[in-house]
Amino acid sequence: MNDTDQYILDSIRTWVWSGFYSPAEVDQNIDDILEPDADEAMLRAAVLLEFEKKAAAEASWPEQTDCDRLDDAFEELNAAGIIALHNAGYTMSDGHEDVGEELHRRGGKGIRGYCFYHGQDLERAVQGEGLMLAFGDLDAEDAQKVVIGREVKQALERAGLSVNWIGDANTRLALPNLDWKRRWRDDGEGG
Repeated sequence: MNDTDQYILDSIRTWVWSGFYSPAEVDQNIDDILEPDADEAMLRAAVLLEFEKKAAAEASWPEQTDCDRLDDAFEELNAAGIIALHNAGYTMSDGHEDVGEELHRRGGKGIRGYCFYHGQDLERAVQGEGLMLAFGDLDAEDAQKVVIGREVKQALERAGLSVNWIGDANTRLALPNLDWKRRWRDDGEGG
């Protein structure tokens, strides 16, 4: 197997196990990274095989996973005026753009801040390296940013997640022990 095939197989595993993509979406994602030296037939076949592996593993997962707890915390935060986004773009700047789009979509009324994790954070979480969350307030004021960070941390802890954070406006929240197990649901929104 060449390096290109290995890279694409690793990407397929991440997409499948992230719980955010359907088989059709994973297949479509392959188009974005497919190279001429890749074994396209093998890679396309690997998508369904990986979904089958994940489905078998899900049978042994607890009823409530850390990803369910994360969903609960994000739901609470969104209701409290803090935009909380899963898988927001691929980089920090992408995540901030997604927050801006969500702020616009919601009309801005009652929104006090935000938190998110982006695609690179998601890749690390799927690999068992925990999850990092960015956060902030809409005016980029450190004192208010710390207030938002504290609220995000408390919501995560109420949901049953372990959070490391030193209380600094410029340090992301860390969920070092998060066990990434997200079930993909065919509800039009993925996990």
